[in-house]
Amino acid sequence: MVRHFLIALTTLGLSACGDDRSSGSERTSSQNEYAMPASAVVSSKEAKQLFGAKTAASAQQPDPIGGYANGCVAGAVQLAETGPTWQAMRLSRNRNWAHPETIDFVQKLSAKAAAQPGWAGLYVGDMSQPRGGPMLTGHRSHQSGLDVDIWMLPPKRLNLTLAEREILSSISLRRANGAYTNDNWTRQHHEILKAAAQDPQVARIFVFPGAKVRMCNEETGNRAYLRKIRPWWGHHYHFHVRLNCPRGGAHCVNQDPPPPGDGCDDAQTWVNNILNPPPPDPDAPPPAPRRELTMADLPRQCASVLASP
Repeated sequence: MVRHFLIALTTLGLSACGDDRSSGSERTSSQNEYAMPASAVVSSKEAKQLFGAKTAASAQQPDPIGGYANGCVAGAVQLAETGPTWQAMRLSRNRNWAHPETIDFVQKLSAKAAAQPGWAGLYVGDMSQPRGGPMLTGHRSHQSGLDVDIWMLPPKRLNLTLAEREILSSISLRRANGAYTNDNWTRQHHEILKAAAQDPQVARIFVFPGAKVRMCNEETGNRAYLRKIRPWWGHHYHFHVRLNCPRGGAHCVNQDPPPPGDGCDDAQTWVNNILNPPPPDPDAPPPAPRRELTMADLPRQCASVLASP
């Protein structure tokens, strides 16, 4: 099915259509590598099957397209499996691809982590698939090459074998279902999260509520960076970094910025609700089932990313 869809695209010169969620002016047709005829082919196959089948990046200039949970990435770069201060984990997933600015961020943050006592650098979890897009399993985001998961496990060595990277697990830092940190939490975790949040490329960082509250309680210096540390369910085996759209990324859609302030009161509310859950709302409608995205749901440029050599 994937092969037949791509043949239709490349042979007919057509694109799978969808909403154009890009912002900013586009290049002219002579300069625009995504320019395609107005007619279109729509695949009913789930987009995750199409993007999950790709094993290498598209032969295009680097360009994050769409939003973090509804997009793709052209011209992605693969994070080296091992570097001087990092190792990419779970290589069998082939999710160590991203926009070049994400690769640069990981390399810089890992060097800062390596300066912390007891840390040889960072173990890097999921980034994006070779062409981004919806993943076969797991994340709803990580689609545009601007998200990365950083393991909470302090690396003691950076010469793990391929097999070790598949079986080694990270550590959990939460206690009481995320209301508090446990004994695995260290000041080094605080400093690495702080360094990540202080990077101007970073839009926000997701971590379990108890970690945010602890950072709020223990920070004695400039607290401005705490605004980017956002409480979210899970995120106790890793923290999730999300970058802003790069300058000139005309097809990239940023998430709304975090609310003003350091967000500490909001995180404390999360903790209070974990410890004393409010009664369920009897009038709340049941959650709507999530529908899997098709190519028609993604920005139209993603068809060109998918069909590229």
